Amino acid sequence: MNVDHQTLARTHYHDRQFDLDAVKLMPGEYYVTHDDMVLVTVLGSCVAACIRDRHSGLGGMNHFMLAEGSRSDEPASASMRYGVYAMEVLINELLKLGASRHGLEAKVFGGARVLEAFTVTEIGAQNARFVLEFLQRERIPVAAQDLLDVWPRKVYYFPRSGRVLVKRLRRAHNDTILAREQEYGARLASKPIAGDIDLFQ
Repeated sequence: MNVDHQTLARTHYHDRQFDLDAVKLMPGEYYVTHDDMVLVTVLGSCVAACIRDRHSGLGGMNHFMLAEGSRSDEPASASMRYGVYAMEVLINELLKLGASRHGLEAKVFGGARVLEAFTVTEIGAQNARFVLEFLQRERIPVAAQDLLDVWPRKVYYFPRSGRVLVKRLRRAHNDTILAREQEYGARLASKPIAGDIDLFQ
């Protein structure tokens, strides 16, 4: 599996608003923590899954989208593998650190209709549908969701408590979000997945 498709977020800072250590996630990144901190990301058509063990407070976030099906000979399921990989990386990292498989809960965000330049229509809706279907299949309950619509979102996730704050960015610099997600989409298209990983049980 090409590690470029999901990497550990490394942008750490101190959030003065909440007086907490924080990590900012970019497209294709994830982060998992035991600590009392805030995970922050900005979403357009991408989705973020915030997953925690509700008993221990161990939790994490990812930020991903499905690969654009740019080749006519590529089955739709090949695109879905990018989403499966992103979800499995996050869940496996939580389980490695001691999360209980049966204690997991999820909150999911994003999937806005902002990437009109993509040739696959409604990529945001596909991302949103994928993440809900994946969680249902894995029997991880969805405790909250804010999906679809046309607005980018800024998400603040506090894994220790499970609290989430979502700000809809009606006046955001959407060109920056668009450029960031298009670059990420191009990276997915140019570096196909080379293998599979399996969920820990």
